[in-house]
Amino acid sequence: MSVETNTQKNEKFCIIGISVRTTNENGQGSTDIPALWNEFMTQEIMTKIPQKVNNDVYCIYTDYEKDHTKPYTTIIGCKVENLEKIPDGMIGKSFETETYLKHTATGNILEGMVFEAWLQIWNSDWNSSVKRAYTIDFEVYGEKSQNPTQAEVEIFVSVK
Repeated sequence: MSVETNTQKNEKFCIIGISVRTTNENGQGSTDIPALWNEFMTQEIMTKIPQKVNNDVYCIYTDYEKDHTKPYTTIIGCKVENLEKIPDGMIGKSFETETYLKHTATGNILEGMVFEAWLQIWNSDWNSSVKRAYTIDFEVYGEKSQNPTQAEVEIFVSVK
């Protein structure tokens, strides 16, 4: 697994998907988030999301109580044109323009590549020079993530 990092600004966007309120305390997130992914996949949530911009899947971390050690909301869904039609049982949310550190993780998704990338992010040296905003962080599972053994996933971490 490898991780590359650079800074970029992302424009405002909207997401529709399913969500869970969780925390990394006592490993709760490592149970709740895979369960949310399972629900997203087995219930074919992606096919039920209206007005998708593309077929990329977003895993968003937002509504942080404080930082990555305290409760936050995870949303798995797709970028959409607007929030006019949110299907029952789903959540729609708009995110403002932000500055992010973009990390590109490559490797085997099935062997915990994305979680390993987050461990590097949480423990990295840049935390001393760049402060996380804890507004919205997200992963993008695009075309390059389709082969799980040789995947590329973009991870965006909001910074001040």
